[in-house]
Amino acid sequence: MQNDTDLRFRRSHERGRAHHGWLDSRFSFSFADYYDPSHMGFRSLRVINDDHIAPRGGFPTHPHRDMEIFSYVLEGQLAHQDSMGNARVLTPGQIQLMSAGSGITHSEFNPSGDQTTHMLQIWITPRHRGLQPRYTEWTPTPEQEREPKVLVISHDGRNHSATIAQNADIYRIKLQAGESSSHFLAPGRGLWLHLIRGNAILNGESMSPGDAASSEQGGEFTLRAEDEDIEALLFDLGA
Repeated sequence: MQNDTDLRFRRSHERGRAHHGWLDSRFSFSFADYYDPSHMGFRSLRVINDDHIAPRGGFPTHPHRDMEIFSYVLEGQLAHQDSMGNARVLTPGQIQLMSAGSGITHSEFNPSGDQTTHMLQIWITPRHRGLQPRYTEWTPTPEQEREPKVLVISHDGRNHSATIAQNADIYRIKLQAGESSSHFLAPGRGLWLHLIRGNAILNGESMSPGDAASSEQGGEFTLRAEDEDIEALLFDLGA
């Protein structure tokens, strides 16, 4: 689907899906056994997995390299351990960013015995291979919790955002019913917007939870919450 503002939509029901009992996951792009040659990624954005992890379920220790990986916890808790010595339990609203670089191992588990963890797992390809692995977190301040649009990850760490090894700026958007937020995309950059919850209007087009929209055309993009609060991630990506 395309409109006159060069918006292309990836609807929630079109995504891939895997159900492993302990894990119910939906894939915006090709991942694991799900393969769709028309959805291999968008610019440097390679993975958006919408994961529901059952109580005590999780990903056992496994390796990664040459990928910027971040997890956004939406509900429940996420217990993280890695070969750099980090051991953390994240709660809703927190983001962990792990630069796999030259190689790391890590595990992610739901430590709860009765509550499902809902999280977004996102991978972005770095500018260079073989970087030094690193780990960081982003936790919103009380002021940021109330802001409709907050820069959470950036290439330069400005505005207290976490730093990523790629020309990418990532914003968390939270709007109350009837509110709107705008973003200007500079020429030559690409936009990907993933709606996490609520119903919204983006430049006149309706979006439902799990829907995504993308554009390669610079200009103004306005997201408006309809009759309920919404939350979204907006990716502003360089070449």
